Amino acid sequence: MSRLLRTGLNAGSAAPLVVGGEGVYFHLSDGRKVLDGSNTGGPLGHGHPRMAAALREAATLPMVSEGWNWRGRDAAAERLFEVGLSEEAHWAGAVRFCLSGSEANDLALSLSQALTGRKAIATRERAYHGLVGLSRDVTVQPHWHGGLASPGETKVPPPGAQVHVLPAPDGALYLADATPSAGSAAERLAGEAGKLAQSAAVIVDYTQGGFYHDAAYQDAMAELARRNGALWIADEVVTGLGRAGRTFAFTGGHSRPDIVTLGKGLGGGMAPVAAIILSRDVLAELDGKSWQNYGTLRGHPMAMAAVSAYLDILVEEDLLARVAALETLFARRLREIAGRHPSVARVAGQGLHWTIELFGPDWRDWRADTVEAPIASRVAAGALAQGAVIGTSGEQVSLFLAPPLIISEQEAETLLGILDENLCLADREHNMTMEGARG
Repeated sequence: MSRLLRTGLNAGSAAPLVVGGEGVYFHLSDGRKVLDGSNTGGPLGHGHPRMAAALREAATLPMVSEGWNWRGRDAAAERLFEVGLSEEAHWAGAVRFCLSGSEANDLALSLSQALTGRKAIATRERAYHGLVGLSRDVTVQPHWHGGLASPGETKVPPPGAQVHVLPAPDGALYLADATPSAGSAAERLAGEAGKLAQSAAVIVDYTQGGFYHDAAYQDAMAELARRNGALWIADEVVTGLGRAGRTFAFTGGHSRPDIVTLGKGLGGGMAPVAAIILSRDVLAELDGKSWQNYGTLRGHPMAMAAVSAYLDILVEEDLLARVAALETLFARRLREIAGRHPSVARVAGQGLHWTIELFGPDWRDWRADTVEAPIASRVAAGALAQGAVIGTSGEQVSLFLAPPLIISEQEAETLLGILDENLCLADREHNMTMEGARG
């Protein structure tokens, strides 16, 4: 019996045992190699030799807390601005490193409250921003609130701040039912000014729940926030520095955020690390003030070595161009796949992050409080049996693909082929549901 506390995304769920990995493959305890098709924290796959070398060297460094200066931390900050923000010098101010995307979002939100004197926060529909403090409050998917789910019951801890929810973007690559547009982004957000006038900040991410923001939505939201005195936080924990096919997803629009948060892939999948980037304007607000929070292990020398190594690899292996090319492949193939499967309601994505949403119950009603695996989990289980990891984030009818940025076209085709085959399970269940409704 293991002494390690294990918990799954759904009540009663279990996960395979990983014993190793190389490139885009996991090695499992039963001897199988499975293609890693859904891992936002592993942009370079597993065991990248240059990352491993950087961490071996960093293992000889002293432990330096956030309260002390460390040249490796300054070097990582400079490299982040050189690689990720080289064309953003007109607004980008400074970076602070921390431990996780959840922590980064919590720190960004609490700073916004301190700067504006407002307590409420705004986010968009179906958002996920983490499970720590204020980041948990602005996570509006009901199965992601850090509570306790058991069969037939979910206990959710109370929120710490009032949250205003804005309409989500409605763009998609594929829609089974051609639902008429609900109007332009500006029209859809026009009635939300009152919410932002009460909010310290509006925080938006670029992938969660299968919503991928376009420039029009971002710019309309940013303008509304500016007019109503709310700060805009771009949550790039998933998309920043590679996965969107450009340095940051927000660069697709004209607007620029007050604060950016990073995490997941920032350490190349080899070290847990996150960051908060402040605009020049927000940085000026801190002049002469002490930002009163501290983390012993923030900016740890091992993490800083991983950040610098990852940024070097991102440039030298031209990974942004690779992702941009693979985006075209995924868009074409996923449109074809969706058209063949009546169970697929919607496909959306960008870069190397794609969501396939199936027909089924509304996401607002899913609390992961059942032992029975939902349809998305069963499709993912079938894919795993055939040699590929496809993600669900514990959602009932939503699958997502987020392979390492180093995946080849051939490996991508293998992943998409396995998805295609296993969607037949969802088709059978969908057809039975439709026949029952007609009967």
